[in-house]
Amino acid sequence: MPVMEGFMIVGREDASMKADAEFHFDWAQWWACAADANAARLDGVEALQARQRRRLQDLVDSALLAPHHRARLGTRPPDGWRLDALPVFRKRDLMAHFDACVTDPGVRLADLQAFVADPALIGTPFRDRYAVWHSSGSSGEPGMFVTDAHALAVYDALESTRRPCRRPLARAMDPLLAGERVALVGAVDGHFAAIASFQRLRRINPWLRPRLHAVSLLQPRQALNAALDRIRPTVLFTYPSAAVVLADELRGGRLRSRPCEIWTGGETLTPAMRRFVSDTFECPVGSEYGASECLPLGTECRLGALHLNADWAILECVDAGGRRVPDGTRGARCLLTNLANHVQPLIRYELEDRVTIAPARCACGCAMPVIEVVGRSDDVLRLGTGSEAGPALSPMALTTVLEDAAGLVDFQLLQVGPRHLELRCPHDAPCDLRALRRGRAVLLDYLHAQQSGAVEVTLRSGRAPIFEPSGKFKRVRGLSAGRARPMTAGRSAPT
Repeated sequence: MPVMEGFMIVGREDASMKADAEFHFDWAQWWACAADANAARLDGVEALQARQRRRLQDLVDSALLAPHHRARLGTRPPDGWRLDALPVFRKRDLMAHFDACVTDPGVRLADLQAFVADPALIGTPFRDRYAVWHSSGSSGEPGMFVTDAHALAVYDALESTRRPCRRPLARAMDPLLAGERVALVGAVDGHFAAIASFQRLRRINPWLRPRLHAVSLLQPRQALNAALDRIRPTVLFTYPSAAVVLADELRGGRLRSRPCEIWTGGETLTPAMRRFVSDTFECPVGSEYGASECLPLGTECRLGALHLNADWAILECVDAGGRRVPDGTRGARCLLTNLANHVQPLIRYELEDRVTIAPARCACGCAMPVIEVVGRSDDVLRLGTGSEAGPALSPMALTTVLEDAAGLVDFQLLQVGPRHLELRCPHDAPCDLRALRRGRAVLLDYLHAQQSGAVEVTLRSGRAPIFEPSGKFKRVRGLSAGRARPMTAGRSAPT
């Protein structure tokens, strides 16, 4: 999810917050990083690669201060470090050897776990030096991430300089954002990256604080609508799936608030979802790509293409065997090297996102590579058990069938038994019921074509999505997804 650093304006602060704010925002570092980020946008490919090489050398040299990395990487070769010669680093390695994977020996996993156990500390610095957040574990394994002040300055600069202005006239008339009301709709009760970054922003911008609002996505739908109607945000930051839910609420007359600008992240924003949300709210919808491991990985340009911030992050797209795939080919996963953060070096760190790097440069003229990202939110389904189990079913295929063939956008498909699926939508208007019935018909046709055997599909209307603990929800959710938090009850749809 976007983390709001693009609204970086610092006002006057009281004495009690001075030391805290100096850690959270250093003007000198920000100006230097912002100037560098603007200069890098004018780089050609060779100059961009030279930046990467220099920063990789510095990063690996710092990593050698951590015992686990020193054992993995060995000594520096005479000709310097080559990225493809370094070993892959996985989240399970990080968490199993956490204390030996950070370059500050004073940072200990047990202390961080105690820190994130207190929700009152969200957005505050750990030991006055580091930003801390944890991932939701949507891939089955939560992680803990520590960010130093230099990396925060880089993140702030990238967000401030590279997010395109969707309303240039409004920004020209109101450069200090005095008329904006900003809402972050997501998981607000844990030390997740989005809310931790948002609360940090509120702490370093006392002048903006009354206009920055965090709204829990996990509350009942009526309460969520009431909160947004009370705030009347002009700028909304949320997950793509949540934006679709809110658009449906607006179409159904249950939500009145109409933001002027919507930014999404944390999940894949499909073209159908973007059109649905943009047409409903009659406003521009933008998307950014980031991760707990590196917040501002990709930003849309003025033409709508998603560019990797390649001056500070390297992504290697690899196949299932770990071999690099050619540009234009979607990888099975990707390897991230975060060039900014030296306290917790992440070098060739495995992400489960499936990324395609475009072979050609963007028409906007920027040398930063254009990427297409398929996120990690949905489950692969396998219907049946044992020898009678059917083939694995791609969640992207299932959602495409339901979106394109049935016209469903706001839905969730749950596996509730070995051969039993539940297709649900949050409302029970006649149009929703007709769409659900079309969805079941095309879904059964698709499953039959895949030789999935006999499958029961139950329709549920008036059912809110089941959300994961982080506030995200899987549009396709398998039996192994475990327990999560339903928002409200619902009813069976007539067949």
